[in-house]
Amino acid sequence: MSELTKRILFAVPAAAFFLYITFLGSIYFTLLIIMIGILIQRELAMISEKAGFKSDLLFSYLIGLWILTTPFLSHHFITGVAVFLLFIAVQIFRTGDMGLRSLVSTFFCGIYAPLGLLTLLLLRELGSSDTGFVLTLSLLLMIWGNDVFAYFGGKNFGKRHLAPRVSPNKTWEGFFFGILGALVGLSLVFYAIPIDYPATLWQMVPAILLVSIFGPIGDLTASRLKRAAGVKDASHLLPGHGGFFDRFDALILAAPAFYLYLYLLDLSGYASF
Repeated sequence: MSELTKRILFAVPAAAFFLYITFLGSIYFTLLIIMIGILIQRELAMISEKAGFKSDLLFSYLIGLWILTTPFLSHHFITGVAVFLLFIAVQIFRTGDMGLRSLVSTFFCGIYAPLGLLTLLLLRELGSSDTGFVLTLSLLLMIWGNDVFAYFGGKNFGKRHLAPRVSPNKTWEGFFFGILGALVGLSLVFYAIPIDYPATLWQMVPAILLVSIFGPIGDLTASRLKRAAGVKDASHLLPGHGGFFDRFDALILAAPAFYLYLYLLDLSGYASF
């Protein structure tokens, strides 16, 4: 069985399950995203340790859970301050430079993925349940469309390397094909889903570009981290796909960019969510 076949056989049912939970929303979607966030944090901690930056995983989890549960905590700021003070007090007494390395690594592992996933939770809660669903679905299909088109476009037409020192296989041709893929993904939601879209297609063109820029940046960030650690995949939890960080690396940065654009669109009065 080829690697591509293995990837497809796992990806189709996994994507269907994820979309179903996204449709349900509410506590089901929140719990799934929190679980994914914790697994990504664990993988990031493993990558960091192999790169010489061992993190305090317990505090990474606490920071991550604080971020992801911010919309649901009544005293989230005070809770965060308490975690911050306790964390600094513990780390500062570690000897040598390991305390500083742990400080940096723990903050990164605690903040990077949870902050990106938090915007995904906020996106799902925008407006009515239908509105939150189509907007979240738009983001997912834009990312997936970008990934698929960039892969096949780069493989068949790629000549000019995008970031050869970080990811030698990425090309500018693949990047531009990825923009087309994001447009196709958004168009599927816009024209095929029987739910009124809360914005016009023209208003969403900047979102296509933002997702097509920050998605690959998230992918390149993951590649750079894994290269520093000397590993190919974040883990082997997902057959043919590596780990959860490998699958959600683009979304971690694309989701905040997409949510920020929608926030500005709503703030300017051009759309209402």
